[in-house]
Amino acid sequence: MSTPVGVRGPDGPPVRTSVVGLGWAAKSIWLPRLRQHPAFAVASVVDPNPAARAEIPQDRAGTRLLDDVAELSRAGTDLAVVAVPNHLHSTVACRLLRMGIPVFLEKPVCLNSAEAEQLAAAERAGGTVLLAGSAARYRADVTALRRVVRQDLGELRHVELSWVRARGVPDAGGWFTQRQFAGGGALVDLGWHLLDTVGPILGPVGFDQAVGTVSDDFVNDRSSQAAWREDAPKDAGSDGDVEDTARGFLVTEDGVSVAIRASWASHEPYDVTRIRVDGSAGSATLTCTFGFSPNRRKGSSLVRVRDGVETEVPLPEEEIGAEYLQQLDELPGLLADPASQGRTVDEVRRTIAVIERIYRSARRARIGARSTRAARPVPYSTLLNTEDHHA
Repeated sequence: MSTPVGVRGPDGPPVRTSVVGLGWAAKSIWLPRLRQHPAFAVASVVDPNPAARAEIPQDRAGTRLLDDVAELSRAGTDLAVVAVPNHLHSTVACRLLRMGIPVFLEKPVCLNSAEAEQLAAAERAGGTVLLAGSAARYRADVTALRRVVRQDLGELRHVELSWVRARGVPDAGGWFTQRQFAGGGALVDLGWHLLDTVGPILGPVGFDQAVGTVSDDFVNDRSSQAAWREDAPKDAGSDGDVEDTARGFLVTEDGVSVAIRASWASHEPYDVTRIRVDGSAGSATLTCTFGFSPNRRKGSSLVRVRDGVETEVPLPEEEIGAEYLQQLDELPGLLADPASQGRTVDEVRRTIAVIERIYRSARRARIGARSTRAARPVPYSTLLNTEDHHA
């Protein structure tokens, strides 16, 4: 891929950016940071809803308010940040890629392997680049963990990943909890971040084994909603049909095991993220809180253990959400790098394949449990207590 025409480098003119989709992620994460970052200029926003467009404050750049991506052009757009509902990610991104417009696509990048291949084909057809909006790997504490893993732990043996919220079901009763629109629940949402974080630790490996379970104890409990998102209240009858918790166990091709848990809600008092890595020469555990919830662990801690001795690894203080600005720091260079084409799709293929396998395993387990219950013989003691017996 040649360097895309019009893309600016880190020290050149701002990257002319269009934000597509004006939901929570765009308004709370991307628009404020893009306008804050000197390497970007928000040239336009795109949303078919006039009310959503009307909520966008104008700035000195004179941001254009558009209702369809067809109004964008390659000549006037260096990057499209796509933050539409999940089920539209692939469709909208493919349109833009085929127009030759580079795309920065919010997670989940796709909902199945077929969509991953559609994105790959559109990227090649447009001669441009697809980038992914998963920022957790850019956190300073996650970067420090990777450094410890690389320098101090020897051969990798096992990784444990968890992001467990106390109360944090997003947009309860809205599209986020409807499988046809979201593609899944906590695994697609939080689990994508966890798998994206472990990717640079494990490297480009596949998984020989993958099993998992899911549960939905909290997804339709309005008291478990993520109040900090300030989502509009939904009708009482709008029940979700996705999981609020997913657990998986994976084994890589070279024998490293990975345990993962993603929970939108739980019985815990705080939202906590933990990543533990065990190696032949030691272990390291990062304890922190991903995301924006105020009900969080204060600060981050990284502890290395070798030969029974615990060592606290110093970490820099970091503002909540700093990882998103740090990812934006990297984007101009990635846009200008010919090697970027295809790299994101390769990572996405591995991520969505794992998610699909966990869901398939969980579905088989549920079907098996129902079959077992249906076929279970009635205990003799129960028969003795039936009215028919006494008759």
